[in-house]
Amino acid sequence: MTDGTGPWWADGDEDDELDLYDESTIRSRPNPKGNRPRTKTRPEHADARIARVLGVDRGRYTVLLGEGTDEEQQITAARASELRRNPIVNGDRVAVVGDTTGEEGTLARIVRIEPRTTLLRRSADDTDEVERVIVANADQMLIVVAAANPEPRTRLVDRYLVAAYDAGIEPMLCVTKTDLADPAPFLSNFAGLDLPVFTSRQDNIPVHDIRDALIGHDTVVVGHSGVGKSTLVNALVPGAKRAIGRVNEVTGRGRHTSSSTVSLRVEDEAGRHGWVIDTPGVRSFGLGHVNTDSILKAFTDLAELAEDCPRGCTHLPDAPDCAIIEAVQEGRLGEAGRARLDSLQRLLETFAR
Repeated sequence: MTDGTGPWWADGDEDDELDLYDESTIRSRPNPKGNRPRTKTRPEHADARIARVLGVDRGRYTVLLGEGTDEEQQITAARASELRRNPIVNGDRVAVVGDTTGEEGTLARIVRIEPRTTLLRRSADDTDEVERVIVANADQMLIVVAAANPEPRTRLVDRYLVAAYDAGIEPMLCVTKTDLADPAPFLSNFAGLDLPVFTSRQDNIPVHDIRDALIGHDTVVVGHSGVGKSTLVNALVPGAKRAIGRVNEVTGRGRHTSSSTVSLRVEDEAGRHGWVIDTPGVRSFGLGHVNTDSILKAFTDLAELAEDCPRGCTHLPDAPDCAIIEAVQEGRLGEAGRARLDSLQRLLETFAR
């Protein structure tokens, strides 16, 4: 309501009332820490140097700067706080800032993980979807298995193959201790795969052949405890000094000797080099993180037959009109094919539960 002399918004007391809310009189409390307010904007670190991660030890990272140049050096770095939820593993290429002199007592800072080409992962078991990152940027996997002492485990090798193909890594196989047992029966399980195979015995390790396959590549070495993996790495990289264990005579199991993953440079007589990433021995390799479509890729001989399977075929024993099962039943793949199908189905059944 108004008094008839004008509109209500022309009331002369309006300005006085609004003065009560004038923010020019507000006093802000000073920052007790005397620093600037936090912001989500992070610096780009355009001056950061790219390094290769060689080792990880309790929050400290050994990285290689200037790889392949006259300025090459190893330094120690810590992870920046903004990367605390991002795992940094062997093989990673990272951006490093801060003190990069490498002098004793200095510590650089990792501020960025460069895009990865591959990522090898495993889980605790097949039902655990929480993955553990093992190695980044490897393009080859050397699977080491003993012909005897401990006995070779076909199923474990199959799992390595699945993990390799899922990550886009080319696998190779090295059978050690062939002086103790004939590796032919074991190798027959993989006859249908395009898989490079090396055989080794205690008095004759094919160092030159294996080294030639490693030059120019980043190769992750995996294997069951006690198969001679560390012995092989020490032969390939003189001075590596990887701990060597013995197999328990009662249980037939190997002891865990290499407790950490480490990157080692392997060189040939011509000065060419590659990288070997040695991992601790494991007795299990969970695949809970793997897409089931990737499992068949590990069995390239069976994958070709699967192209004639009905859409959505599970390839399990009760799958109707499965081209793989029909080929095995007709004997077209021999006994090796039957073993390969059995291994494939065991892995598929794990994920079908």
